[in-house]
Amino acid sequence: MSTSTRITTIDIFRALTMLMMLFVNDFAGMSNIPHFLEHAKMTEDMLGFSDLVFPAFLFCVGLSIPFSIANRRKKGDSDAQIILHIIERSVFLIIMGIFSMNGRTVEGGIPRYAISIAVVVAYFLLWNAYPKADGARKWLFKGLQILGAALLIGIVIYKDVNGIHFTHSWWGILGLIGWAYGICALTYVFLKGKFRNVLAAWIVVTVLCILNTLPCIPKEYSLRALFLSFYPGGWTHPAFVMAGAFASTALVKYAGKDYKKSWYPLMMLCIGAIMFVFGLASHQVWIISKIQATPAWLFYSLAIFFPLLALLYYLCDIKQHTKWAALIKPAGVATLTAYMLPSIWYALMSAFGVSYPSVFCSGGLGLLRSFVFAHVIIGLTWCLGKAKIKLKL
Repeated sequence: MSTSTRITTIDIFRALTMLMMLFVNDFAGMSNIPHFLEHAKMTEDMLGFSDLVFPAFLFCVGLSIPFSIANRRKKGDSDAQIILHIIERSVFLIIMGIFSMNGRTVEGGIPRYAISIAVVVAYFLLWNAYPKADGARKWLFKGLQILGAALLIGIVIYKDVNGIHFTHSWWGILGLIGWAYGICALTYVFLKGKFRNVLAAWIVVTVLCILNTLPCIPKEYSLRALFLSFYPGGWTHPAFVMAGAFASTALVKYAGKDYKKSWYPLMMLCIGAIMFVFGLASHQVWIISKIQATPAWLFYSLAIFFPLLALLYYLCDIKQHTKWAALIKPAGVATLTAYMLPSIWYALMSAFGVSYPSVFCSGGLGLLRSFVFAHVIIGLTWCLGKAKIKLKL
């Protein structure tokens, strides 16, 4: 099987992850909900359901890397062109992450909700997947992109009532994804996508994750720079991405031409079991913490993702059972669009002073509301896709 083959499992894995991300982001802060659904606190030794969503997204990014690079090569792109594309995507994700998370600090004459809407509108103007066009339509699309860039520049130079410009305090989820994707995708290109090389790269970034989180080495220790401790976001995030890239590389190598009869699911189950053993061992040193990005969080999460990948591959690509995922499919092919739409919804609620009835703000009914909300967003994503509106980097 070549890397240009479309693997249904990856799209469905990504769609499920996006569904869960919309769900957990919406119920965040609710009262009277099971604690296991929430994020663990900074020093709490727990793997909450919400703590699995971000790493699952990183794992999906890694799963896509071998196939997206192969598709660009199939179109005739050289390595130099692919590297430039990877750098551009990384930079754009980092920019989106910075604006999404830090634009809210700009307050004053322009309401916060208006800035939030302007940021998302700018994204769609600048990075919409415009159809190929000539003549007037081509220049119209260029004009819309320029308008989007102008909106972001305007937000940067705008001062609030205290004379404070836009400030950067955190990379944001998309920014962290951008950094992790960039280093892993470039590594994959340089290693020529060879199985042993990708496996070695996964081991290296995992070791870097461990070295940079060892409690016996003080964070102030200057020689930590030898472990590349200055890398934004730390090395746990790239470890998730490289794990996904390894899983796809293994699929290409071991599934063979008749991949529907392969033993790939069993291989992924075995790797999941190994990750669980590593999780048990690392848990003797580190707590399970997403916020601290500990190796225990890494290994226990991967102990879930690899078996889940095996199950989905068996169901979706071997047995061809995909109808159950039809409703969430748009979230797997227009993921950025689905991720951004809630920001507009929340901003509009703030603008018009609308709030949910209290009965839908806690407990079981609150969770039901969030689950329905996640599906509504995916439905809107599908509608926008039909209208040729889709974020694509």
